[in-house]
Amino acid sequence: MSSKTPLLEVIALDAADAEGAQAGGADRLELVADMAQDGLTPSVETLRDVLSATDLPVRVMLRDNGSFAVGDLEGLRADTARLIDAGAREFVFGFLNIDSEIDVDACEALIKEIDGLPWTFHRAIDRTRDPLRAYDQLTALGCDTVLAAGHPNGVASGLSVLQRLAQRESGPELLVGGGLRAQQVHLLRAGGVRGFHVGSAVRPGGWQAPVDAETVRHWVDLVKS
Repeated sequence: MSSKTPLLEVIALDAADAEGAQAGGADRLELVADMAQDGLTPSVETLRDVLSATDLPVRVMLRDNGSFAVGDLEGLRADTARLIDAGAREFVFGFLNIDSEIDVDACEALIKEIDGLPWTFHRAIDRTRDPLRAYDQLTALGCDTVLAAGHPNGVASGLSVLQRLAQRESGPELLVGGGLRAQQVHLLRAGGVRGFHVGSAVRPGGWQAPVDAETVRHWVDLVKS
């Protein structure tokens, strides 16, 4: 499962973020809107602006409400088609049912829509009853990456789960994010984690300020040195 090559993914809200992330040496972007709801589907216009501003891979969020339940599935399918038309080639999504299990039907509907394009199952896994079992389901669904903190409260509370996930020999790549702190990187790397995901950590000015290239560079050094 674990790639030998370290990866730093940065949350971007717009083209300025994309430029800052690329200047700092990030490997990939996760493009979202509305961080007040922990990231929703961005507009087609924003996607076009970002794709014009960077040549980094861009994973585009598909999420229409602040919960992990699917809202308007047909609307999400339509959004997916529009985003693909606008140049999206990688995605991020993940849904849970009322039993806090992976909503396989909703995921499969979007998997059909993206037609073989790579995708990340996001932090919904942290709210499943059994993240380790959920990982097996995600292997069967075919995502290539799982974004997890190991616990709903963030990486500091989820280290033991993350270490168990990182030791798995097959399945999606583990991408660790959600309250990730610089001082946790060394421990996670020692446990086999190679993928790291940051948002507020590379915005010294908060979410209203753009991604700071120098801070991204510091994270690149942490992840890859």
